[in-house]
Amino acid sequence: MAITWFLFLSFVTSTLLITSHHSAAEDDRKVYIVYMGDTPKGDDVSVSSLHKNILQQVVGSDMAPRCLVHSYKRSINGFVARLTEEEAQEMAGVDGVVSVFQNQKHKMHTTRSWDFIGFSQKAKRSRVESDIIIGIFDYGIWPESDSFDDKGFGPPPAKWKGTCHASNFTCNNKIIGAKYYRLDDNFSSNDIISPRDTNGHGTHTASIAAGGVVHKASLFGFASGTARGGVPSARLAVYKVCWMDGTCHDADVLAAFDDAIADGVDILSLSIGYPADDYFRNSIAIGAFHAVRKGILTSVAAGNAGPYLETVVNFAPWTLSVAASTIDREFSSKVQLGSGQIYEGISVNTFDLKNGTFPIIFGGDAPNRTAGFQGSSSRRCLPDSLDTSLVKGKIVLCDGIANVRESLTPAAVALYAGAAGVILQGRRRVAGDDIPDVPWPLPSSYLSMEDGSKVYAYINSTRNPIASISRSEQRTKRLAPYVAGFSSRGPNPFNPNILKPDLTAPGSETLSAWPPTAPVSFVQRDDRVAAYNIISGTSMSCPHASGAAAYVKSFNPTWSPAAIKSALMTTATTMSPDLNPEAEFAYGAGQINPARAAYPGLVYDVDEIEYLYFLCEQGYSNKIVKIIAGGNSSCPTKKGIDGTAYDLNYPAFVLSASPSESINHIFHRTVTNVGSPTSTYKAKVIAPKGLKITVDPSVLTFKSLGEKLSYAVTVQGIIDHKFMISASLVWDDGTFQVRSPIVVYVPS
Repeated sequence: MAITWFLFLSFVTSTLLITSHHSAAEDDRKVYIVYMGDTPKGDDVSVSSLHKNILQQVVGSDMAPRCLVHSYKRSINGFVARLTEEEAQEMAGVDGVVSVFQNQKHKMHTTRSWDFIGFSQKAKRSRVESDIIIGIFDYGIWPESDSFDDKGFGPPPAKWKGTCHASNFTCNNKIIGAKYYRLDDNFSSNDIISPRDTNGHGTHTASIAAGGVVHKASLFGFASGTARGGVPSARLAVYKVCWMDGTCHDADVLAAFDDAIADGVDILSLSIGYPADDYFRNSIAIGAFHAVRKGILTSVAAGNAGPYLETVVNFAPWTLSVAASTIDREFSSKVQLGSGQIYEGISVNTFDLKNGTFPIIFGGDAPNRTAGFQGSSSRRCLPDSLDTSLVKGKIVLCDGIANVRESLTPAAVALYAGAAGVILQGRRRVAGDDIPDVPWPLPSSYLSMEDGSKVYAYINSTRNPIASISRSEQRTKRLAPYVAGFSSRGPNPFNPNILKPDLTAPGSETLSAWPPTAPVSFVQRDDRVAAYNIISGTSMSCPHASGAAAYVKSFNPTWSPAAIKSALMTTATTMSPDLNPEAEFAYGAGQINPARAAYPGLVYDVDEIEYLYFLCEQGYSNKIVKIIAGGNSSCPTKKGIDGTAYDLNYPAFVLSASPSESINHIFHRTVTNVGSPTSTYKAKVIAPKGLKITVDPSVLTFKSLGEKLSYAVTVQGIIDHKFMISASLVWDDGTFQVRSPIVVYVPS
């Protein structure tokens, strides 16, 4: 039986987005994005005419009107067109074109979370917080949620230039703008053609970032408390780029960037991402680059492909890449066997069987042989692998899984097969072995392999095995915070000397707003209705960082995106490498601390010219840089220091090295005083044995706000039989402590 829970899998394998390819169009044409850099001077008509003329050069005047899908012309220069592979290659060689890449589609990757990181409801608030606008790129939003009530809000800020697509949707003074994008018009029967969210993911992320204060929020009594976003008084602008087929397309994402930048947003939040081998063949990196040029910081999810190294996505240096960490709560459910034995697992299980027992069967003993499955598949409860006649009305024990991101798949499979419950075995009892949790669609528990093997032994010890699964109980996760096992890790796969992820934020078991029409487990046969839901993923950590960035900007409205990012990184709470052996490649600079980040003391600022220098050192030609930036921009004659890439003024130091070879590298940085007008900072270095780190000068004396001073960090030593070595530099004036991680590692 072919089943439709693949939409559920689209969420589980990420709540972040994974790449596949657009299906071939008629006569072998596919949809491509033609990126042309900076917007030319002139009106919209001239830009559209330019795009048509370029397209005519490649496909001819007769085909051009039919091939042109969309023109970007507000903030980004480029267009979307249907091209053959040969035409795409020819287009890439046209003068003025930076890149041509296929329109890929991607799958999408809190009562306690803000308090847990020390950011209480009573935190100091800026009088201009309500002037801050956060743009959310996601599945849309459910505007009737209590989290988006506009009571007490005045009219939108005067800077706002956006609009509201009002079909089946009404904006208010909280949600001040809402648009939807589907350039190919390929809507499914489940889609609502408006900014309204019927998936749930978009509503959840928006309320984490800027949801209002809602008391007595919970999921059927779980995680009960006051739900709120990071900046409850901020405004929201919603850009729906994801649809019920579980995908978000490059062309739509870039169209949303084109609008959002011109609309006047302050912060952009995208729980979306995918690997790419070129900054300018990636819609998010392109859009975020044009956003940063207009003073807009883009916060992005690091990915849900952990705990494996080099899985981080969204690694452009002008984005804020966010990992996911745990908070101090988790949900456990107990399995009681007919023998009286009780085993405790984890899950968000809202079902109460009231101690009722059901027959229990091992999935490997119930293969769907009619469909060609063997026990080797059904033991893992793979799609369609279970024989419904054997598992209906029973609890099914499913074998271990290959990847934590797939941990909820057996629950969906068991539900569709008619099972009464599911027990999954294979969880390791170590920090970091976390699943991207959602409320399971039927009674369930996730046991350790040891306990699961005992359940299996019991099943085989009696002719009529029975079991019961208890409703979950909330308990304290004592080791928190640590980075969740599903969160993608560094090092940066594209540029080894730029730290990614940048930092971490709560992304585990987060309670936030939910549409009443969306299944709480993302499984279509799940008919539970809730106003708030608990889910996990870097999709949840990203809006936490977006809210924190908006909070910092509300106190420092003139700061650049790089300054805001620096403030978040240098004030982050340090985390323990004992719980995360990947250290900074798991948690970046540490866990966000918004209250401190608003007053960092010093910032590492980066302007557009420095990003262009960085691109030049990465091998982008002078011609390409001019097209991207427009005007008279060009690559400088200055070369990188010590033969490395240009020393981007990043608030972290990362050096890739060869094993057992002597290291002798100099980093150059400049800090800007945003703390006390007159202050003296002293350098404090914490380094392990074998690594010598010196700072010159080791004392920085500032005489005014906004003053910039430069220094150099020299790293010397040898990495011997180690993957990575971590150290840190702290500038301390007695009031502010400005910390930057230092990482030396051996690439795999």
